[in-house]
Amino acid sequence: MEILWTLLALCMLVAILSRFVFRRGAGGIRLSRPGAPDAADPSAYGFALQEELDVRLPGPDQDLLDVLAVVQQTQDHKPAQRLLAETPKEGERRWQRVQAFAGAASLELAQRPGVGGAWLRSWRSEAPKDAGGAQVHAEFLVQQAWRSSSAGRDDFRIILEEARSLCAEAALLAPGDPVPYVVELAVARGLAYPRPEFDRLWAAVLDRAPHHMGAHLAALHYHCEKWHGSRAQADEFATAAAARAPKGSLLSALPLFALHEHVPDVVLVSDFHRTAVVSRAMEGALHAVHQARPDDPVLPLVRHLLVSFLVRAERWAEAMEQFVALDGHVGALPWTLTEDPAASYTLCRALAVAGYEANGGSPATLHRP
Repeated sequence: MEILWTLLALCMLVAILSRFVFRRGAGGIRLSRPGAPDAADPSAYGFALQEELDVRLPGPDQDLLDVLAVVQQTQDHKPAQRLLAETPKEGERRWQRVQAFAGAASLELAQRPGVGGAWLRSWRSEAPKDAGGAQVHAEFLVQQAWRSSSAGRDDFRIILEEARSLCAEAALLAPGDPVPYVVELAVARGLAYPRPEFDRLWAAVLDRAPHHMGAHLAALHYHCEKWHGSRAQADEFATAAAARAPKGSLLSALPLFALHEHVPDVVLVSDFHRTAVVSRAMEGALHAVHQARPDDPVLPLVRHLLVSFLVRAERWAEAMEQFVALDGHVGALPWTLTEDPAASYTLCRALAVAGYEANGGSPATLHRP
């Protein structure tokens, strides 16, 4: 049986690669040779080199990057404290910056155990009543818990219980701010909150930010089959959120994220990415992208997942439009699920360029949003 499965996997790999190694033209299928006149060249579209891609963020936030550089160089938390204090609690930007600061401290600690992330410790000790510091600390603990999840279940639960207490503290320091409750959604998933307890937490989020995309993505994970729900529950949650999304909201893309959570590692259905269910989810995401504000901080998150589906569905022109809007940052799904996000993104982008040009596209014909 293992031999049969191995042969099946090899056949599927050959089939997938052959679809992109060979390029279709008006006269049939032809092999694209390196250096040939018809060979796809991503650099012709002004795309960034792989080594130039920023893996820290899904999209641009220069203020955050400038502050992070100063904080990590000087180990002084005050620039981070000021930036969060100036970031409105409404909208998604504050939540993304809390995640970024917590992730930077967590990565520093992993690289330099016992020393890294000292600026976060000084932030908490010097300003224990600062709401931003409490939120970053709570998110830091959540990220530390998931980093240690393979080490032992006891450590995982202990860290998450501490994060849970810190979420409550952060909520008291900033009444009306949804971020402490969004952080706790990840705690709820890890500690397997009973459904009534999760529903109370979710109600607190909706009271403060009913259309918060980051909160909906965190809640979606709780509903997914690999955690505490099922595919049907996740789809129902995502569909309901998309249905009540106001104009300009990116919640219309949530069904695509629900679909992504339940796509198997190996798709055995031919043309799966062209099926009706996938097409509907992609159309919802495309609608959301076209209706969203250009400066919506969640827009890059949606574009990244959408473009991976568009490439697999061989919708080359639409994929290329998304790559033009995205290029430069790769800190988002699905790339961050791989060991080398920049390499995964670059490969997908190259496939899009090849498919686009094989069907008559060129830099001159590309629509740039």
